[in-house]
Amino acid sequence: MRKKYRVTLTDGEREELKRIKDNRSSKSPVVKRAYILLAADECGEKCWNDQQIHEAYGVSVRSVERLRERFVLEGFEIALNGKEREIFKEKIFTGEVEAKLISLRCSDPPTGYARWTLHLLADKMVELNYVESISHESVRQILKKMRQSPGKSKAG
Repeated sequence: MRKKYRVTLTDGEREELKRIKDNRSSKSPVVKRAYILLAADECGEKCWNDQQIHEAYGVSVRSVERLRERFVLEGFEIALNGKEREIFKEKIFTGEVEAKLISLRCSDPPTGYARWTLHLLADKMVELNYVESISHESVRQILKKMRQSPGKSKAG
């Protein structure tokens, strides 16, 4: 089968990969990628297919294919070092929201209910406009962090 993504390294890239291979620990992901790229290079010494790389370096064939694709589409640096991790969005539930949830949980449950449930707490938080939206799972995580449960606490 003809490869869709072909690795053709420049002399500079080849030298960089050899330098990395010689100077770092063999367990490093960067070194493993360097070995794979050198083996996959069509103008290099080895020019191995994916199956040969898989057998020699203990990585899946799919990993080799993805590395080839990343090299062609995103460039040498990203293929070698990976992408920078995305920064997660700011925390929605501040200490103030958590405090309101705790005070709500400590209050009496609505009429017709013996105790607060996670769904009831989530719905009430939205109803009182403490938050725009909140899931019962977020309520559970906040209460767990605060070592609280949705039911009434037992004196003992």
